Amino acid sequence: MEVTIKHQPAYTLAIVTLKGNEDIRVEPGAMVSHTDGMVMETKAEGGFMGGFKRMLSGENFFVNTWGAPANGGEITLAPSLPGDMITLDINGEFYLKSGAFIAGEMGVTTDASWGGARGFFGGGGLILLKVSGQGRVIAASYGAIVERQLAAGEKYVVDTGHIVGFENTIGFTVEKSGSWKSTILGGEGFVCHLTGPGRVLMQSRSEEAFLGWLIPKLPKSSN
Repeated sequence: MEVTIKHQPAYTLAIVTLKGNEDIRVEPGAMVSHTDGMVMETKAEGGFMGGFKRMLSGENFFVNTWGAPANGGEITLAPSLPGDMITLDINGEFYLKSGAFIAGEMGVTTDASWGGARGFFGGGGLILLKVSGQGRVIAASYGAIVERQLAAGEKYVVDTGHIVGFENTIGFTVEKSGSWKSTILGGEGFVCHLTGPGRVLMQSRSEEAFLGWLIPKLPKSSN
């Protein structure tokens, strides 16, 4: 597949061109438009248990597979939140936060049941997905995507709400941002301690921070 990304970084749209009879796996709700002849099949990957594990990780129970006709096709994709998109060439493993995966070639799979994901439950609402296999993936962020390359042994700290993903060569732990008092009252919550080498993707906005700003402003019921 060939991917062209437009309108970065706020309201990004991915234009995906498929060869004849080529398939692409797409998260439900991400499709914006497509050319005539594209066919969609919806199923729970890995059966009921596979879909259930996806749902527990914050992903959709079902996955859509879009197939191009013999003469090829085009499908456009967008995330649910305003922000950026990026293409990743996977050859092995890459870790993405739950919700960042938008689409991928059929040679790529996502898994939330791997052991490392346990450290991210309750860590600022972040659940990490293992993306593995070989092929191209489209990932999305809330806000702009910021990249940082860590050298071997280099340490870096990122708020869990701003993590988009990182290479599997990076070591990581999720910890409080400080003491329990500063973690609760300081507004920073949990942070991810990363150790290089490898590539880190961050987002310039946080869903949790936005909800923390929005919810107190919502009208309250008079009942």
